[in-house]
Amino acid sequence: MQFEKFKVMQFPREVLVGHNVLGHITEICDRYSKSRKAGIITGNITYDLAGATVESSLRASGIETEVIKTGNATTENLEKVETWAREISPGILVGVGGGSKVDITKKVAADIEIPYVSVPTSPSHDGIASPRASIRKPNQSLSETAVMPIAIIADTSVMVKAPFRYLAAGAADVISNETAVMDWKLANRLKGEEISSSAAALAEYASHELLEKINLIVPGVEDSVWMVTKQILASGTAMAIASSSRPASGSEHLFSHVLEIQGKGSAIHGEYCAMGTVVSMYLHGGNWEKIRSAFSSIKLSTKAKDYGLSDEDVINALSTAHSIRPERFTILGDTDMSHSAAERALEITGII
Repeated sequence: MQFEKFKVMQFPREVLVGHNVLGHITEICDRYSKSRKAGIITGNITYDLAGATVESSLRASGIETEVIKTGNATTENLEKVETWAREISPGILVGVGGGSKVDITKKVAADIEIPYVSVPTSPSHDGIASPRASIRKPNQSLSETAVMPIAIIADTSVMVKAPFRYLAAGAADVISNETAVMDWKLANRLKGEEISSSAAALAEYASHELLEKINLIVPGVEDSVWMVTKQILASGTAMAIASSSRPASGSEHLFSHVLEIQGKGSAIHGEYCAMGTVVSMYLHGGNWEKIRSAFSSIKLSTKAKDYGLSDEDVINALSTAHSIRPERFTILGDTDMSHSAAERALEITGII
């Protein structure tokens, strides 16, 4: 048989992580921009944190710079930003924000075929370093193929200013690789789904590192931000190797997506994933108590009520989560979980 396997992997050309690395934004844009014009995609808060600095630095170097401030990563906001980007015709885009601003930037960059730089202002989840974009539309959350950043500038002196909640959520998103990889291996065994052992190993390494050093993740310490951000980048690299979000997104993310789509509760992405990881680890027969204890040590609750979620909210989410991405087989199976089974799993793990 003739060998015809084909695969594309995208990686950043440069990754700058550490104290005051934002000062390198001009040289990065000079190196990779298709013209002397840049477009910055950010939000109101993130503009004050880092966007204004990026804008002034680029302007001072003679790069014509336009800024747009946008909201969450919805199809409506995506369309507005893409229209803006086509009108100004920049040679490079710079996404300045936590997750949603970078998601919009990477999708616009993919659509109009120009490079972009990821400038995270908080280490809230692994989307800041992956080629996948989470875009929401009514009653649906889409994980779309986008493009890997040409460069990542993760300035820990900026990111440490974000509330500790975001750092804890980012750590939880990486730790959720534990169940994501278990789901991937299960799909490989039961459904014959192709698996990348190198991508799986890297995703597991990232989660293991944070679990082993969980007590070093503390508020207001730049070294803690450094540690979590490094593993966020490793998680993003695993997805790039796999050309899929599989190494970092399984049953726990499906559970999270249901609650996010329905607008239930006050949790942010990593917090929903933390709850999902605990219950998914229980369903896998793994050490869910260890995972829950790790989250507790960084003051991240896995109790539904702490996020304004009712018992029925999370029972329904667990029961129906498989239907969010039916092509992605996980421990949740192919059909709805019974109400009683979901309720029992959530009660045992202390989520309700």
